Amino acid sequence: MATMRGMLGRIHRTLVLIVLPLLLVLAGCSSTPKVSTLPAAMDAADLPSTLTPEQAADITIYAVGLVGTPYRYGGNTPDSGFDCSGLIAYIYQTRAGVTPPRTVAKLQRWGRAVSTDTLRSGDLVLFAQRNEVTHAGIYVGAGRFVHAPSTGGEVRLDQLNSRYWAQQQVAFRRP
Repeated sequence: MATMRGMLGRIHRTLVLIVLPLLLVLAGCSSTPKVSTLPAAMDAADLPSTLTPEQAADITIYAVGLVGTPYRYGGNTPDSGFDCSGLIAYIYQTRAGVTPPRTVAKLQRWGRAVSTDTLRSGDLVLFAQRNEVTHAGIYVGAGRFVHAPSTGGEVRLDQLNSRYWAQQQVAFRRP
């Protein structure tokens, strides 16, 4: 089982090295849904971040490499599976040494709010219903994000403008 997981990890990393550059090239052709400001978004062209551009890129590549990992409520490792905040905590901690809050409720106040105009890979995507954050993921560019969606599912790469996600309130945060 461990050998199979290792082989799948290598395949995921290889695919990331091929697919991610293509996604970044296509980013200029895509759009994201309009931001519903949960907290007010700042419009500065280049908001400061605790992450270097290299760390943000590493977070993005690593997040895409975890696509296919099983969902597990309360999960916070690739071996045990992930829930949405566990996925975020694991990636930021292991790839950048930054420890985000462990719940989506606390993630909505972590870092700085950003608008779609200043959005970049490595930023957080927060989804809300009736102004209460219920789900989160990591933006990876080209209008896409990686997240651990629900019980019985697995970590996946989705489009912000897909039918389901475009109907949600969305906000972005930069650690």
